[in-house]
Formats: sequence, structure tokens, C-alpha cells
Amino acid sequence: MAETANIIAFKKAVRSISILLCDELLEICEEESKKKKRKVWIRDWMDKKKCGASQTIIKELHDNDPQEFRSMIRLTPEQFEALLIMISPIITLEDTFMRDALPARLKLEMTLTFLASGMNFRMLSIMFRVSKSSISNMIPDVCDAIYSVLKDYIKVPTLKEWQKIQLGFNEIWNFPGCCGAIDGKHIVIKAPPSAGSEYYNYKGTNSIVLLGIVDHNYCFSYIDVGSYGRNADGGVFQQCDLYPLLENESLLPKGGVLVGDDAFPLKTYLMKPYSKINLTKEERVYNYRTSRARRIVENGFGIVASRFRIFGQPIAVKVETTIKIVKATCAIHNWLRLTTPASYTPPGCYDYEDIVNSTIVQGEWRSEISKMPSILRTRNYNRPKKIAQQVRETYKEYFNGEWAVEWQDRMI
Repeated sequence: MAETANIIAFKKAVRSISILLCDELLEICEEESKKKKRKVWIRDWMDKKKCGASQTIIKELHDNDPQEFRSMIRLTPEQFEALLIMISPIITLEDTFMRDALPARLKLEMTLTFLASGMNFRMLSIMFRVSKSSISNMIPDVCDAIYSVLKDYIKVPTLKEWQKIQLGFNEIWNFPGCCGAIDGKHIVIKAPPSAGSEYYNYKGTNSIVLLGIVDHNYCFSYIDVGSYGRNADGGVFQQCDLYPLLENESLLPKGGVLVGDDAFPLKTYLMKPYSKINLTKEERVYNYRTSRARRIVENGFGIVASRFRIFGQPIAVKVETTIKIVKATCAIHNWLRLTTPASYTPPGCYDYEDIVNSTIVQGEWRSEISKMPSILRTRNYNRPKKIAQQVRETYKEYFNGEWAVEWQDRMI
């Protein structure tokens, strides 16, 4: 009996304790419910995509004002649709039980608006009603996809393609044997955390370097992007993957050369102007002819920067994303320059040489933007080899003789 009484007392005690615990738990729940509710994971206005720019102003411009649509995202409606078809399989994601995936059209519109205007993520978020974190994750993916589908427009030429470029430089720019103009520019960035001085350049900004070779048609034949800004001199050229091929004479056609400025070394395959003072008339003629061909690369960089205003200010994204942005914009530039040159680069947008009045009319891009800073002349190159000097002397003799053009004396 005593044992039964103990069991009954124990059960009563457990019941009493359970009631007290339940009351305490209810009080805690009531107190928590009175506190400020946690913010939802997406703002209400962001969930109204139908009121965003994609479904309103951009759609209206696409359907009713193709010119303004092109001014906004740098593509005509037809070009936009063609690019969308190409990249949709790459950037389209599946819906989840938590939310619907962003449409491929919206992703491409936001990315092109970002590249064309340089608009920051906050303004893009408000304009398109998409969170900043989503935009930050989306832009590198879309840029990757753009470069992936357009990479055939920006690849190292084959032997036959080099020869075609040589023909173009000879016919248009009167520089026989030239396979391209080479130059390097700073892409100004926001300094990455804990980067130290790696990206700090001589202009007092942080940057990575874009090295490019441009053909006779203002298209990039080759780009190398990502070198530290502090290394931004002609030495970047020695670090690119084309350098050993050029040194081994296994890249260009026999006798083919590139033209560059004083930031690059004089090589048998790379011609540069004379830099000494008190030049002879023949040397000044050579410098004019070399600079005339080299101006192509400066205009190539300028056109890209004027069309894509993202380069007009420090790019405030990760360095890896900046590299993808540069590659995508260069690929779009080549695609548009080769498929629709008249609308993408109408007359007047690049430098024009008025040989009648002996003047150079500057392209519109020079007044539209701040030029990308150029790389510095290096101090690390050894004295050029005698054979390279002989090649330059040969060009000088031909430019003052067999290959002379009738207006060159008026231009020096």
C-alpha cells in the first residue's frame, strides 16, 4: 500500500510541474509575439515585378522606340532577341518551392543596363525590383554566358585570318605586313579588401590591366585582362600567353609585325616609333605612319569605353567579376562591329584623318568619356637587338621610298 501511495504522489507532482512548465511556456510565447516581427526575406515592392522596368519602360521602348531601346542597352531589339536566344539555356534556372527563378530576359536586361550605364546595384534594384544580392550573383553569370556564346568573335586569328588582317592594314592604313596594333589600358576598380598596394597604379587609383591587340577593323583579335595595376607597364606584355609564341615566331605570318607605342619593346615582330629627340625627316615620316596604324587600338579601347559606361568610373565589384565584365563587353563590341558596323559605330565616332587639310579629326568618343589610362613605359627592357633595329630601318626606308603616300609630308 505504501508503494502505491508513493506512485500516486509522484504522478501528482509530475502533473503539477507539467502545468507550471506549460504556463511558463505560454507566457514566453505571448511575450515573443508582442515583440517586433522579423522582417520578411523580400520587400513587398520587390515582389511586384510587373511594375519593374522590364515590364514597363524597357518593354515599351522595345516595342515602340527601337532607337531609345538601343541607346539604353546598346543593342537593337533584334540583336537583343538574338542574344537572348543564345544565352537563355545557360542562364535559365528552375523555380523552387520558395520562389520563382528570375526570367532570362530580365537578367539580360539588367546586365546590359548595368554595362551600358554603370548604374550601381541599388539603383538597378529599385529600377527592376530585384534584390541587390540577386543582382550581385547574377551579373557575373550573365557576363560569363555572353562571352561563352560570342567567344568566336574574339579569338586569336588563324594564319589565313592574320593574312586577311595584313591586307586590311595595307589597304586602309598603308602599313604593309601589319597584323594588329597593341596597347594596354587600366580598368579602374574599387580596391579589394586587404589588397595592399597590388592594384595601386601610377595614376593613384586601383586597377587591373587590359592588354589588347586590335585589327584593322577596330575589333579585338586578342585580350589579356587581370594583371595587377602596380605591374602596369610594358612588362605585362611579357607575361601574356602570346608572348612566347611571338618570340618563337610561331604566331604571325612570316614577316608580320604588330605596332605599339613606347610602352613596348622594339622587336622584329613589334614596331614602335623613334623616341629620341631631333628626329630626321625620314624618322618623322616613319613615326607618322606607325602612329597612324597604331591609332586603331586607341580608338578600339575608346569605342568600348564610350559604349559601355561601366568603365567611366571605378568598378565596385569583385576583381573576378570585373574580368568577366571586360571580356563580355569586348565580345559584344566585336559582335556588333562585325555584324552591324554602320549603326554601332557610325561615321564620326572614331578618329578621322583629313589629308586635304592635314589634320586629324577626333572621334566623338574622345569628348564623351574620360580616356582609360594607358600603361607606362617600362624601364626593364634591354637595348633592342640589332636585327629589330634593322627591321625598323627597313620600314623607314620603304615609307620614304616605295611605300610612300603623297600626303605624308604634310602630316608630319
